[in-house]
Amino acid sequence: MNTSEFLAGFAHPLSGADHILAMLAIGLWGVVAGGRALWAWPAAFVTMVVVGFLAETLGLRLPFVDAAIAASVVVLGLLISLAVKAPVWSGAVIAGVFALFHGHAHGTEAVAAGLHLTTYAAGFVIATAFLHALGLGAGFAFARTAGEPLLRVTGGLIAVGGMALMATPA
Repeated sequence: MNTSEFLAGFAHPLSGADHILAMLAIGLWGVVAGGRALWAWPAAFVTMVVVGFLAETLGLRLPFVDAAIAASVVVLGLLISLAVKAPVWSGAVIAGVFALFHGHAHGTEAVAAGLHLTTYAAGFVIATAFLHALGLGAGFAFARTAGEPLLRVTGGLIAVGGMALMATPA
């Protein structure tokens, strides 16, 4: 395995506020919903981020990738701030649809740089799971210390961050 390509993949989700906020939000929203959402929504996101990556690397283009990524931050932030406890299946669908666009962005970077796709993908998959775990950990810490209000405020701040991303020219 080429370490530099793995590290490039690992760094991609950690290098932009859009990816960081969305992936943390998946974990936070899982805490809001509880139960099977704690593992199902992050698992759906990780699975579909790989599908989006593969789609891009196979030449299947998705429209409005940057807008969809920014929208994912806003929507996930709102779901947290409004304490939406969606059914597990619908939360998985929401996470999965947004993950397609995040994965597509990862694929665009890998293809443009001519990187070994498997090694790069291993890096971003681990970083994505790490960010979900951080979101879950933060959500549990917030819920334990200040309860749902802190979770909801954090969701609102994430949504505002997403709106700022939308207002920033690409």
